[in-house]
Amino acid sequence: MKAFFSRPSVRYHAPVWVCLLAILFLLWLPTGYEGALLYQEAVRCTARVSAVDNSTIIDTGLVRSGEQRCELELLDGPFQGRTTQGTNLLNGSLEQDKLFAPGDKALVVVSHKGEEILSVTMTDHLRLGWEALLAAGFALLLLLFAGKSGLRAIASFALTILVLWKVLVPLYLKGWNPIWVGLGVTLFLTLLIIALVYGFDRRCAAAVSGSFLGILVTCALGMAFTDLFQIHGAVMAYSESLLYSGYQSLNLTQIFMASIFLGASGAVMDLSVDITSAVFEVVEKRPDLGWREAAKSGMNVGRAAMGTMTTTLLFAYSGGYIALLMVFMAQGTPLDHILNYKYVAAELIHTIVGSFGLVTVAPFTALCAGVFLAKKREETESK
Repeated sequence: MKAFFSRPSVRYHAPVWVCLLAILFLLWLPTGYEGALLYQEAVRCTARVSAVDNSTIIDTGLVRSGEQRCELELLDGPFQGRTTQGTNLLNGSLEQDKLFAPGDKALVVVSHKGEEILSVTMTDHLRLGWEALLAAGFALLLLLFAGKSGLRAIASFALTILVLWKVLVPLYLKGWNPIWVGLGVTLFLTLLIIALVYGFDRRCAAAVSGSFLGILVTCALGMAFTDLFQIHGAVMAYSESLLYSGYQSLNLTQIFMASIFLGASGAVMDLSVDITSAVFEVVEKRPDLGWREAAKSGMNVGRAAMGTMTTTLLFAYSGGYIALLMVFMAQGTPLDHILNYKYVAAELIHTIVGSFGLVTVAPFTALCAGVFLAKKREETESK
């Protein structure tokens, strides 16, 4: 049995089976919140807009209020085929409001009493078809350009989504410690995602060790500077809505702290895999290389990659706040006031602390890769 699991082909393909089993288990696993519907005596379904009545909409500059009345044909659910009237309430918010036109498809909530439809509230435009098309195109490109590696990437992508939705979010809602849950989820995903690249071998051990050490640094610094900057977790979008929904006991600040290292973990994994692969190639070409020289080569690769990776984090986090920066500039807000603003300070923590993780993961991974991979070569030669 030991000889079977020591075969390179078994170690390489084993993560795929583990990942597929984990995906199947997570698909079956209930979140515990399936019955937490906002509308208990209502049906959610899709509808096609046949006609619209905008006569009760009030325009005040850019803001629209009132309601849009729509004639709808219900496309699924227990009232499939029925024609009814729907109401699209406008709150005067460009961010949240939407307008429908004839021919649009919408998600609706049908309140009913038995077979009688009492009211229909229009939730939003139906986008599921286009989202499925986008996902299918992404998967197809991965398979075309990366082949079997693309299939592994799709599996890791699906696993990550399921773990976040079926494990991380429910445990946060149940009040589990966000830091420990986040670290556990990150370690599990880091191990399995990197194993899908290398298999369960020494390269995987080196990359996972370096990655998680960098994530621990990010976690510690994120906790420290969140307290020093006096950032409350309510700075996260929709967090106050969560409190008003009956979850007042949640520690939003700890959830914010966990989001710092969760957000940086992908870039940390990427850099650790790059360094590990480089060290492995060097050791393969130079069997006489000691672990110190191998680690030094890994550091040289890490130095070259760190500059672009930290900039990647900057682009990723600042992209969602372009409108806010434009508001500051349009109002002539001084730069020191901008940097001191709570939302900007929160993004600085995300970016700079995440960059700390990237800077530290390079020497950690280089050292781990040198020890693990050069040691492997030394053991092979001694036999």
